[in-house]
Amino acid sequence: MKYRQRILGLILISPLCKAPSWSEWLYNKVMSNLLYYCGMCGVVKELLLKRYFSKEARGGAQVPESDIVQACRKLLDERQSFNVWLFLETINRREDISEGLRKLNCRSLIFVGEHSPFHSDALHMTSKLDRRFSALIEVQASGSVVTEEQPHAMLMPMEYFLMGYGMSRPPKLSVSPRSPLGPVCISPDLLSPESMGLKLKPIKTRISMQV
Repeated sequence: MKYRQRILGLILISPLCKAPSWSEWLYNKVMSNLLYYCGMCGVVKELLLKRYFSKEARGGAQVPESDIVQACRKLLDERQSFNVWLFLETINRREDISEGLRKLNCRSLIFVGEHSPFHSDALHMTSKLDRRFSALIEVQASGSVVTEEQPHAMLMPMEYFLMGYGMSRPPKLSVSPRSPLGPVCISPDLLSPESMGLKLKPIKTRISMQV
């Protein structure tokens, strides 16, 4: 919050703005101790995967793990345990920045999975931001790492967000019969938020009328 005047816009994925609760602090402390004494063992990997991905992606007795969870499991084997330990210790020492969020005057786009353990934190952060400049998008069937589980669900909101800064333009419609994949051939129903797995939180804009 120290250099908020330098921020033009924010795109946040499962953000945290409050200090950790006792349950989260204890959860992280257990992982830290396991990492310190046992390294990147199977228990730590399962706890981290549960933190990042939804139950559907992690699979179960009859449903195999998704490809992205398997890739993340292999990636955790390549990480140095000490670096992960430092990351968890830093998260456990984070401070509450809720009160300073109202001073942000930039546009903010927040993504959070409906099955994320930090879903309530994202809702809390949205309530503290200026509603005129912020939007919350809850992605269905996703955990904390929306960018990996449901990346397609982020395309349309991000496109409109960047268009507000002049960084993107809507595609020109083509009526050429040689363009079967052009926008004119896509049903509008397929572009609705519901079909993309989105639950959009509307932004209420208040306009003061002078009489």
